[in-house]
Amino acid sequence: MGFADILVHIDSYPDPTPTAGVDQAIAFAKLMDGRLTALALAIDIPNVSNRLADYLIGLSELEREAEDASLAACRATVEHFRAEAQAAGLAADAEIAKTPLHAVADTVARRARTRDLCLVPLANRLDGQVEVVVAAVFDSGRPVLAYKAAQPRFVGRPLGEVAVAWDGSRSAARAVADALPVLKRAAGVRVVSILQEKASVGAGAATDLLRHLASHGIEAAADEVGAAGRPIGRTLADYLADRDPDMLVMGAYGHSRVRQFVLGGATEYVLHDPPLPVFLSH
Repeated sequence: MGFADILVHIDSYPDPTPTAGVDQAIAFAKLMDGRLTALALAIDIPNVSNRLADYLIGLSELEREAEDASLAACRATVEHFRAEAQAAGLAADAEIAKTPLHAVADTVARRARTRDLCLVPLANRLDGQVEVVVAAVFDSGRPVLAYKAAQPRFVGRPLGEVAVAWDGSRSAARAVADALPVLKRAAGVRVVSILQEKASVGAGAATDLLRHLASHGIEAAADEVGAAGRPIGRTLADYLADRDPDMLVMGAYGHSRVRQFVLGGATEYVLHDPPLPVFLSH
């Protein structure tokens, strides 16, 4: 069991995915012995006639320039991807497709439905990639690995310790099941449960999960952390800062409402500024 078929989204607007994010995707796919497909999406801005805007600021020309820059960024990043994948000896494919600017997240989610895992590099909080992560998690039915392009967690090193956020919920169980290929390759696994935050999470909450993981040949240890009045997201972040694992596995909590996603506290906190790669399932 593994991730034989992995997708990585390459962003092109307003800022292209940094090459470091591409390199990390290649390194991770190599660790997983999977085939990696890069999906580079060039934006298509609908041509809305506005004579005043054209006269004042040249709106139509600005739109064409943005589309041309997006396509050029796709081509450059895909060229880098192909060269680095070949150098790494990784089975890889790449595709450049056009999509309306407003439909980028939906397009990634739709394409991810026929993959084992979707990788989404994050450049900064304002680049729109968090929206892509949320759409892929809630609308693809597949797990998503979100990571900061500037954090070299997977390049030139084996996979270290992986933390699993566990509260016994359906989403957490789904995340663990989806992440088994990662957990099998990790140097260590720590299951962390936040106490005093949910009435359903008490001492020994991870006992049966440790048994289940052991049945898959994964030896894990449990950590129980008291919230002590802190928000769950802050408590989890403090734990991660202390242990500094290579990845966090967690269930994504929330629901969709007219294409607006409302995330649970821990999910929202982690995605706001992820301190490490986050493996998410819903």
